[in-house]
Amino acid sequence: MAFKDIIKFFSPKDTTFYPLFIKATKDLVALSENLHEAVNIGKSEMENRTNFYKQIEQLVADVESTNHKMNIELSKNFITPFDREDIHMLITTISEVSNNIYTASNRMNLYNVAKINKSIRKLTEITLETANHINNAVIELKDLKNLDKINSAVKKIYKLESKADLVFDKAVAELFENETDAINIIKYKEVLSALHKATDKCKDVARTLEAISVKHA
Repeated sequence: MAFKDIIKFFSPKDTTFYPLFIKATKDLVALSENLHEAVNIGKSEMENRTNFYKQIEQLVADVESTNHKMNIELSKNFITPFDREDIHMLITTISEVSNNIYTASNRMNLYNVAKINKSIRKLTEITLETANHINNAVIELKDLKNLDKINSAVKKIYKLESKADLVFDKAVAELFENETDAINIIKYKEVLSALHKATDKCKDVARTLEAISVKHA
């Protein structure tokens, strides 16, 4: 039996960190779902968009609370399921993704962005898909036996992030080319930038997951 397997055998089952990670990633998926629903809502249901924004506000607060609890547990527990710095980095980057999703939502709400263009819809779609891959990868952290599933999710996240870069660049170029109202340019650019940054932070989550996978290969 390899030394790392002996350590695993004698280490207590993780009943603290894993549930917190699952809570954070489930909330992240819910955040992404709410924003995607908000930007795809029909004209006859526009008043319901505010309800989605409110749900997003509550969910981001929940992720922040989970982040806080995780840091408290890190300070209290000597034994952790994997490296302490990776635990801290993973929950931090998940929180950063959620914060940027909230920023996009908040800007749409505050700036009264009623007309949602196809680029915003596409970026929320990419964010939702990426959040699901993050959740799927985090599920595999329970026993770290299915590293292939983690690595597969990481590759998909990287690919989606590259796709988001192209969507963002094209959206900004079209915005400057076709929009004549300077205020609208600022509004849409701010929303697009927040969504783009959310996908960038998803890549940071993927890097941390990849590092954990490498260390346990």
